[in-house]
Amino acid sequence: MPAGPPEMVTIVDFTNDGKRKSSESVAKVVKTDSEWQKQLSSGAYQITRREGTEIPYSGEYCNFYGAGIYRCVCCDTAQFSSETKYDSGEGWPSFWQPIAKENVVEQRDDSLGMMRTKVSCRRCDAHLGHVFEDGPQPTGLRYCINSLALRFVKAG
Repeated sequence: MPAGPPEMVTIVDFTNDGKRKSSESVAKVVKTDSEWQKQLSSGAYQITRREGTEIPYSGEYCNFYGAGIYRCVCCDTAQFSSETKYDSGEGWPSFWQPIAKENVVEQRDDSLGMMRTKVSCRRCDAHLGHVFEDGPQPTGLRYCINSLALRFVKAG
C-alpha cells in the first residue's frame, strides 16, 4: 500500500430513506486482498474485487422491489435508489441512474472483445456492473448491477 496520506474522493452521502445529505471529501478505502477476502463473501469478493459477473437471474435483488437504497457491499457508499430500479428483463438488477453521479466511476471496458462501460464505486473501486445505452427514459441508460456488489437498506 502506498505510504503517505490517503487519497481523498468526493461522494454524496444519503439517508437510508434516499434523502441527499451533503457532498463530503472522504478517504478512499484501500485494503489488501486478504482484508477484502475476510470482509466479503467469496461471491461478493469475486464480483467486486475481481470484476466477476453473477449468473443471470441468480442475484438476490434481480426481482426485488422494496423501497430503500442500495449501498456498496464493500464500503457502504450509497449507489442506487429503489425509485430508479426497473425490470429490464436482462437478469440483473437494473437502474436508470445512480443515486449520485459523484458516487460512481464509469470506465471503458473492452475485456470481452466488445466495448462496454464498467461501473465502479468511487470510494473503494468495487466493481458494480456495467451501464448500457438501452434503458428507459428519462436517461435512456441501463445500469446493469450485480446483486452481490450491493447491500439493500430498507427506507424508514
